[in-house]
Amino acid sequence: MSDDLAFVPSRLDRHAPFYVAGHRGLAGSAVVRRLASEGFDRIVTRSSSELDLTERQDVFRFFREQRPRYVVLAAAKVGGILANSTYPVDFLSVNLRIQANVMDAAAETGVERLVFLGSSCIYPKLAAQPLREDSLLTGHLEPTNDAYAIAKIAGILHAQSVRRQYGLPWISVMPTNLYGPNDNFSPLGSHVLPALIRRYDEAAASGSAVVTNWGSGNPRREFMHVDDLASSIVHLMEHYDGASHVNVGTGRDLTIREVAEMIAELVGYRGETRWDTSQPDGTPQKLLDISLLRSTGWTPGIGLRGGLARTIAWYRRTDAELRVA
Repeated sequence: MSDDLAFVPSRLDRHAPFYVAGHRGLAGSAVVRRLASEGFDRIVTRSSSELDLTERQDVFRFFREQRPRYVVLAAAKVGGILANSTYPVDFLSVNLRIQANVMDAAAETGVERLVFLGSSCIYPKLAAQPLREDSLLTGHLEPTNDAYAIAKIAGILHAQSVRRQYGLPWISVMPTNLYGPNDNFSPLGSHVLPALIRRYDEAAASGSAVVTNWGSGNPRREFMHVDDLASSIVHLMEHYDGASHVNVGTGRDLTIREVAEMIAELVGYRGETRWDTSQPDGTPQKLLDISLLRSTGWTPGIGLRGGLARTIAWYRRTDAELRVA
């Protein structure tokens, strides 16, 4: 089946089994919340202790037993610059195995619609901004997370290959930097925004006079609340069918310095911020071109300041052990 023949996106069956892989993570938990709010009543989830997605036989057995009609593949090993730089083998190997196992099992059991979640780090370090979908594989990757990026690129090609070989209308989405409930706030594993929230909140509570952040603060980043991502995923499953992956973002970016100032204000920190320029900045800018996403009729609804305030409130309500695990 070619892309221009048979399948026409339509409303998802709210009573069909819908498997969310990685339901306890930042993106997966948001997808579960979204599905529940829209009336899906057969949401299938498994914790990593119940189903190890790197174990191929177990994954195939699970799909044969559960027979999900829809799948969102949000399970992945993720982390910030430090974690990616320190453990590149883990980020490559674990993610390749998760993706291959889930997509192979889903193809064998005829999963109708699957969404693979990638990352904006798939694009070349120095690609023209904003990043278009066709910028993929046009230059060198950012070396601090190239292993993770290669795994995600392989996942995109896997979904595209299923379309070509089996005619299943699977798609991939490439989210920008996400934040929100159930993020990872640990010192080693967190991305930049939750790391900043934790750092400034602790400094405000302790009365620290100085907060020191990595890098120069000059790189520009785009941030999206994870509930917007979840909304876009359901929308795309019902309105988009194409071989190209789809960028999902807000279309606006700020410098890390500007974001840090916003977080400091929101948590009530009044001390000094310093920047350790001996530490790496990473990619100079990552702003997604979301023209394809907008053409499907979807736009983001949560502004950064409001989304940060909600995330900080969640972080403060959450048990200390859980929120930095």
